[in-house]
Amino acid sequence: MSATIRVAEHAGACYGVNRALELARRCALEHEEPVHTLGPLIHNPIVVEELAEQGVGLSQSLDEIDRGSVIIRSHGVVPQVIEDAQARGLSVVDATCPYVKKVHKAASNLVHEGYDLIIVGESGHPEVEGIVGHAEGKAHVVASPQDLDGLTLGKRVGVVVQTTQTAANLSAVVAALAPLVSELRVVNTICAATSERQRAAASLASEADIMIVVGGKNSGNTRRLAQICHVACPKTHHIEDAAELDRSWFDGARLIGITAGASTPQAHIERVVSAIEHMTAQS
Repeated sequence: MSATIRVAEHAGACYGVNRALELARRCALEHEEPVHTLGPLIHNPIVVEELAEQGVGLSQSLDEIDRGSVIIRSHGVVPQVIEDAQARGLSVVDATCPYVKKVHKAASNLVHEGYDLIIVGESGHPEVEGIVGHAEGKAHVVASPQDLDGLTLGKRVGVVVQTTQTAANLSAVVAALAPLVSELRVVNTICAATSERQRAAASLASEADIMIVVGGKNSGNTRRLAQICHVACPKTHHIEDAAELDRSWFDGARLIGITAGASTPQAHIERVVSAIEHMTAQS
């Protein structure tokens, strides 16, 4: 009996990523001067290479860009970066995900209202760094309840969360935080697309004999999908491209599940499906 290949109900590029890609490609087509993203537009090395072929370069700092347009990555930046770019005479295209902008606003509001701010997320992640910047640097970043140890907090604490975190992790931090303060205000800024992909991946992994998770190895949300899948399906493999697939992975598999991170275009998922179909048809 041949294997069944099933893609999770919710998988692949989200609205914010598709919007950023459209803005970047349109900018490259419409502008004769150089076009650069400030840092990778999204966390997907293959997409970054594809953008370069379409005329969208990659710069790690504004010092590398002397003219043309600079595209702000989907993860957002601290406000001073946009101000600096404009002061240098660069044309700024803001591809920050609208859902990330909501976190910026929530963080700023909580700080201005006098709350000590907790950001649940990965320290050093570009999105988190941008959130800290919009909180004027007045924030504590915690990845888990253990990171609360040793923090000096006031009685009024506000919480926002990196858009790609899991609801379970947010709940764990909030549960640990609640006994420590007298007033706790939580703004759940997890993106709905992230939650949908995590639920759909977990559901499929619970049935599948093997799970393939497609997306950048540097993508936090894709790594979390792989972790979620691995709990239910130990034979989970995180790949960036179909070339990484190994035919032996599928020996004896009846149901092969596929999911993909929010930075993975549909075309990349389709390449993986096609490659697996070819491999399993030959076995």
